[in-house]
Parts: sequence; C-alpha cells; structure tokens
Amino acid sequence: MKGQIVKIMSDTHFVSQDGTVTPCKCRGKFRNAKLVPLVGDEVLFDPDQKVIEEVLPRKNAFIRPSVSNIDQAFLITSVKEPEFSPFLLDKLLVMMEIQQVQPIICVTKEDLLLKKEKQQFRKLFRYYRRLGYPVVLNTELRKIRKMFKNKTSVFTGQTGAGKSTLLNRLNPRLHLKTGEISQALGRGRHTTRTVELLEFCKGKVLDTPGFSSLEFLGYTKQQIKDGFPEFKKYPCPYPDCDHEKEQECNVKKAVEAHKILRSRYESYIKISNESRR
Repeated sequence: MKGQIVKIMSDTHFVSQDGTVTPCKCRGKFRNAKLVPLVGDEVLFDPDQKVIEEVLPRKNAFIRPSVSNIDQAFLITSVKEPEFSPFLLDKLLVMMEIQQVQPIICVTKEDLLLKKEKQQFRKLFRYYRRLGYPVVLNTELRKIRKMFKNKTSVFTGQTGAGKSTLLNRLNPRLHLKTGEISQALGRGRHTTRTVELLEFCKGKVLDTPGFSSLEFLGYTKQQIKDGFPEFKKYPCPYPDCDHEKEQECNVKKAVEAHKILRSRYESYIKISNESRR
C-alpha cells in the first residue's frame, strides 16, 4: 500500500494513507543500504505488519531540516529580534534554487522597526522581488493561506523569527509551542521538537525546528553560481569565471555600479568558500 511519512519519532515512522495514520518500523534492508527515510517521503508499506517496505523516488531532499518532496519553502525572515541576516536569507535562497523548490520570503516583526528602518527594508526586499522571489508580510494572512493550496510547504529560517507563531495565526487549532527571544543570545530557543507534515489550507505544511547552519558540501561551483539569478544578466568574457579575482568580471563591475546588491555578492563569496572546505 502507498502512503506518506508524516512524522518520525525515534525509530517509529508514522505513515498516512487516506486519513489513517499507521505507526511503522523500517525493514532491516534500509539500515544495510544506509537509507534514512524522511518526513515527506512517499513509501510502500504493509499496514498489517506495520512495516515500511520501500521508499519511492524523491524529487528533492534536505538533510537539515530532514524533509523531502517539498514544493515551496516559506523563508521566515525577521527584521528585528533576532536581527535580519542577509547571509542566512541568501543561503536559504541558494539552497532552494539548487533543490528546485519555490522560495517565498515571509517578513516578520516589521512592526518593531522605526519608520526610517522600515523604508530601508522595503527597498531591500524590492530587490528580491525583482529577482522573481515572492515577498509577503506575516500579517498578510489571507494571501499566505492561498499559497498553500495543492502544495507541500516547509517553514524555515532563523530560530525565533516566528515560524510557529505564524502557523498558529493561520490556524489557531494547531497549538504549536512558541517561545520568547533569548535576549542574552540574541536568538530564539528551539521550541519545535519534531518535524511533522500537517494537512493545512487545502495543502500540506511542515513545521521544522529552527536551524543555524546549512551545508553546501557536495554542490558544484556552477550550482552555487546559478543560485544567484542576477549574475546571469552580466555574462563574463570567461565562461568559467568565479566572479572573485578575475579583472574583467562583469559581475564584479555590476556590484561596483550598484546593479547587484553588495550583500548578495558577499553572500556568494562566503557560500563559495564554504563549498570548498
């Protein structure tokens, strides 16, 4: 029988099929093949023996958070408490580009900004919109609800940025735990304990634990460059240009001419360096 893993706790995998959820174990062959089932996996399982027999091919998969078969990702982006991190946002966007997941930038805590700060951030996010990324405020609940229809979505971003809070506002029946920002650390406490796939607004959503790192090991230099779509507007004389030390690099010239956001270019350099470790 075909089903989908909607939650994993220890070595128990909860498989949903037509509204019925069955707790299952995995065949020993998974361990021998070093195959780790993920929340979101479509599987073949035996509901009587409560055993997962096969994991069906994935269209994408993430290690952190450990999920698969995602259509779109809401990148929950705080502009205050915790402070806005352009590097983390860009890392998330590049990861989604590589995994062919539609990213949606969801801005939180704009109400904490002064008027001048709000204007600066709106100008910044206009740049991301021009790149083709949808940008929404966490207060635009009706607009966000419509985005879920027939999609499997993941919420991710900074710890403490308001992922669980937003999900609770979209559907108060969820009763997801939320926590205050740790002033001492400048980041939130991890309040989401498990990864779970939920039926939501005529679609499905995963609420995942906050995370502080993304690994780009194993990705090619070209994949990372392609994760910055604005670079394609400024082709370099050299097809294999790294956009770092080359004197005739048109991407670097575009940065100096303020046509490419400098923070985006700096993010590219950092991610490229990380991938070479």
